[in-house]
Amino acid sequence: MAEAERIIGTPDTPDEAQAGPERSSGGSQGQDLPAGQGPLEGQQSAEAASPRARRVAVLFAVAAFAYALDLVSKLIVVAKLEHHAPIEILGDWLKLEAIRNAGAAFGFGEAFTVIFSVIAAAVIVVIARLARKLYSLPWAIALGLLLGGALGNLTDRIFRSPGVLEGRVVDFIAPKHFAVFNLADSAIVCGGILIVLLSFRGVDPDGTVHRD
Repeated sequence: MAEAERIIGTPDTPDEAQAGPERSSGGSQGQDLPAGQGPLEGQQSAEAASPRARRVAVLFAVAAFAYALDLVSKLIVVAKLEHHAPIEILGDWLKLEAIRNAGAAFGFGEAFTVIFSVIAAAVIVVIARLARKLYSLPWAIALGLLLGGALGNLTDRIFRSPGVLEGRVVDFIAPKHFAVFNLADSAIVCGGILIVLLSFRGVDPDGTVHRD
């Protein structure tokens, strides 16, 4: 009888009978894992992606805030200030005066409206691509300001007269002895200054710091 059990592989004890299915189950669980990646590697990958997702969220939150602020301010200016006398805030030193600008920020380059529209669209695409490797919070804020400002002025160029990509941007902040500008221009300048400072300090969008 013992010889027959040995030939057909029948376990001699109940403990051996229970051990067989457990070993089989453990082998199938190992096959469910991705090739070349264990549970620890998958967890580390998810933890690394989480900070980037938060930085991208900050970027788009800052962009949305800057864009909304610029859009609302322009709607109010067009409705309440255009075709009216300027409003003095600090005497002659600072006024609110509605004008239509065909050029770039601060009224420069009025003969290149279409070119500036294309440049603004290209800036938006570049920022979207940079977001894929964004881990730095200051860079997220800077790029958000640039994105919101570019979207604000590009909206004017697309939807305002005289036509698509040739629309005139609404400017209304008029300091003495300086060009008239809007909140989108301010966001672009602040974002640009922040990027220069970060580059000067050697901080990259992915959060690494290098010294030349």
